[in-house]
Amino acid sequence: MAKINLPERAQYVIVGGGIVGCSVAYHLAKMGHTDIVLLEQGQLSCGTTWHAAGLVGQLRSQPAMTNLIKYSTELYAQLEAETGLATGWKQCGSVTVARTDDRMTMLLRTAAAARAQGVEVEVISPKEAQDKWPVMQVDDVLGGLWMPSDGKANPTDLTQSLAKGARMRGAKIIEGVQVTDVLTKDGAVTGVVTDQGTIEAQVVVNCAGQWARSLGKMCGVNVPLHSAEHMYIVTERIEGVNPDLPVLRDPDGYIYFKEETGGLVMGGFEPQAKPWAMDGIPDKFYFQLLPDDWEQFEILLENALIRVPQMEHTGVRKFYNGPESFTPDNNYLLGEAPELKNFFVGAGFNSMGIASAGGAGRALAEWIVEGAATSDLLAVDIRRFANFNNNPTWLHDRVKETLGLHYAMPWPNRELETARPFRRSALFDRLAGKGAVFGSKMGWERANWFANEGQKREVEYSFGRQNWHENVAAEHKSTRDGVSIFDQSSFAKLLVQGRDACAQLNRICAANVDVAVGTTVYTGLLNERGGFESDLTVLRRNEQEFLLITGSAQPVHDADWLRKNFTTDAHVFLTDVTSAWSVLAVMGPKSRVVLRQLSKADFSNAAFPFGSSQEIDLGYATVIANRMTYVGELGWELIVPVEFTVGVYEDLMRAGAEFGLRDAGYYALDGLRIEKGYRAWGHELTPDITPLQAGLGFAVDFAKPDDFIGKAALLAAKADLAHLNTRIVQLVLEDGAAQLWGGEAVSCDGAEIGEVRSAAYGHTFGASVALCLIEAEEKITADFLKNHRFQIDLAGVKYVAKAYLRTPYDPKNERPKSED
Repeated sequence: MAKINLPERAQYVIVGGGIVGCSVAYHLAKMGHTDIVLLEQGQLSCGTTWHAAGLVGQLRSQPAMTNLIKYSTELYAQLEAETGLATGWKQCGSVTVARTDDRMTMLLRTAAAARAQGVEVEVISPKEAQDKWPVMQVDDVLGGLWMPSDGKANPTDLTQSLAKGARMRGAKIIEGVQVTDVLTKDGAVTGVVTDQGTIEAQVVVNCAGQWARSLGKMCGVNVPLHSAEHMYIVTERIEGVNPDLPVLRDPDGYIYFKEETGGLVMGGFEPQAKPWAMDGIPDKFYFQLLPDDWEQFEILLENALIRVPQMEHTGVRKFYNGPESFTPDNNYLLGEAPELKNFFVGAGFNSMGIASAGGAGRALAEWIVEGAATSDLLAVDIRRFANFNNNPTWLHDRVKETLGLHYAMPWPNRELETARPFRRSALFDRLAGKGAVFGSKMGWERANWFANEGQKREVEYSFGRQNWHENVAAEHKSTRDGVSIFDQSSFAKLLVQGRDACAQLNRICAANVDVAVGTTVYTGLLNERGGFESDLTVLRRNEQEFLLITGSAQPVHDADWLRKNFTTDAHVFLTDVTSAWSVLAVMGPKSRVVLRQLSKADFSNAAFPFGSSQEIDLGYATVIANRMTYVGELGWELIVPVEFTVGVYEDLMRAGAEFGLRDAGYYALDGLRIEKGYRAWGHELTPDITPLQAGLGFAVDFAKPDDFIGKAALLAAKADLAHLNTRIVQLVLEDGAAQLWGGEAVSCDGAEIGEVRSAAYGHTFGASVALCLIEAEEKITADFLKNHRFQIDLAGVKYVAKAYLRTPYDPKNERPKSED
């Protein structure tokens, strides 16, 4: 083969010529950047793109992800006119049918969410579903959804069209070049080595599909994905099938259909997937398929014959078994790698690459150019995973489950079951012995609730009240009226030290952290737009040392954000010390009296005020006690060296027995914090929501001596009369029986105005309570909430709710600061 002449250097090198790589190149070029080289080891689309089914469904559980796919559909609709190359895009709509009552409830919830997100949707009867898709039988169908804006595309044609659009604007696309190494220096990428020579680069973008993990390993970057076999068939012609036939999804049967040349493409996502290539993906696996596996496909075929009986007498033109890469949580990976500066990743699209590629390519291109994400990408941010998530044995077992999640019932609080238990706190066995039912977050096994003796220790999923409702009510009551202990050891802990630690943190934090030693500060970390990149608690331990306590899912993200915003020559050091410390939260009106049984410390308001921390004796142990609360009650978070944790826990339980101290889990914690109106990162706090909109203006210090990230945007927002037309508000249902879970649509005077971001049953209120993001045409004030009628759409039934800017539970926040 003749040697290919490569440029010696480029500003951007994109590795991988599938649809995502071509989309990134297209969008970088569209933004005016021309020094782009895209390298493809085979031919464009030859990896996993070419055998994709090409379905484009707009709605996702997160509005930010829905918006990316909406953009994809707009792009695909106009791309042929721009490039002259057909894309196969057809807005044919989609029909989703339900076989069970639970699935129908889910579709009704989906319809409400779609309306809240501005996606056109219609709930239809079985007969109406059959009218739109005449070749199916509907005897077992209870109803369905019609989404007219959905569609389908030809993956290979779409990739070629994006590539041509990139070339038209100056990008170079070179096929037949394999990257063999990634070059780095001083923690930043500097280029790539290929089988045809070396290219220096300022930025390298890993869009290598199922090879992305191995490309990441070349330079110490974790890209947690694993290939699994994904199968579909193409039938011979079927009477009644025409090119305008919508996409059909039958999730109870794990299957989908689309029209192709008068026949049907039928595929699906079986509950137990078949991982592939444990020992690595072959380099030259181009335009190839894996052997037919009718045994693995059997469950899909059986369900297809139920839905389309004609298929029993129809020939199969082709069996496609093509590997695709899947991630541990079924969302793709996007963003700058925390391990290596200027190395970006766009991979792991979980069979959703065609739908997502347009929006994801634009989002990643903007991130590359601007140096930070320009919208809420938390659901797909690569920093949601840590290095342990890249363990190949763990990935292999987890991917068996995640492929099937596409059509699995999305139950409220659904937990993944494979590759567990994973990370365990020092109290795991103790809590398990006391009836703990565990969930998982960032790999941590966390007690969600405690079963009674003789009660089944598992969640019985439902859209109504689940089997733990009364258990959590008791944990809730114990915290409000007595005292409870929560194992919050999964909280991430970051130690920031150095001569410049205070100045650096004060520039990154919205609140003032230049406070007296022993003071605790709640603060947001804001982006330049004034939105939340994180929220956390800062404990000033001494003049040059700060301990940051942040959410379980946030250590990689937050550490990366801080490091990237430390100035280059600053004398500051950041260490993740999560594994060194447990956190035991002792919360409730009787917490002070319990702690006094074990410690000689003075827990009075005068000696130990709210918002302060001290090192105290506790039994034989010496711990950090932090007087803060996430439940709205008097209490202390005890930050305990791991090796002392069991002893401290046993001492607390013994000392607290006469005061009714009991264990409580994360379901109770969530309900308590939502009642109190406390916001949570990733729900009420996102990169697109400011502290002013979140009602957290008190945690911003505009008057501190130096500037802070996001200050200019917040000052502009304060002057913007429309900024508070969008706000987080609390809604409490009037009906005490209804159960909210989050994601429901909120209406104001009958018109959709927003969505529920967090919800739980508020046992103090005797009704479900929700924190919602709403948008109005005027400033949202207490008077606005008083003068309008609010409802929440729960599976098609609208429930009246009372709206608040400030929670009716202890609105003056007196309980956490109470004295004896």
